[in-house]
Order: sequence, then structure tokens, then C-alpha cells
Amino acid sequence: MRVDKLLNKLCLIKTRSIAKNACDKKLVKINDKIAKASSTIVDNDIIEYKLYGYYNKIKITKVPSGNVSKVKAPEFYKILERDKLEL
Repeated sequence: MRVDKLLNKLCLIKTRSIAKNACDKKLVKINDKIAKASSTIVDNDIIEYKLYGYYNKIKITKVPSGNVSKVKAPEFYKILERDKLEL
């Protein structure tokens, strides 16, 4: 699954277009490499992104196959780090 689509489906970023713009601005990394919006995510990938005034680092435990409800979204990832960014 594409990283921009995944971040939106798991309710980590509000819309897919915001996720795509974050990738275009080099704010998203997959396994310590800058990610394009079309980068493919697989199980156990680590995603880092800076958005909404926070630095987030998450591990994808399982890539969802379809739509995910907001309640079940946390089953697909584990938050490794979350820090407020100094502006």
C-alpha cells in the first residue's frame, strides 16, 4: 500500500492530499530514507513524519487490506516515539 494512502487510512493524517504534500516536502521517512508518496509499505516498516507540530515514529505491525475504522486503526501500528516539535 502507498504510504500516503496508509497514513490516511490509519487516521494518522487527516487526508491523503495532506499526506502526499508532507511526502513532497520530505517530511516523511520510511526506514530512515526520505519517502515519496508512492512508496510501498510492508509489515514491520518504521515510518517517521513531522506534521501538526509533532515528530512521530511508528512501526507498522500489519498493512490493512481494505478500509479501517477509527476504532480498529491502532491495531495496525505501534507508536514508538511522539515528541512536540520546537518551533
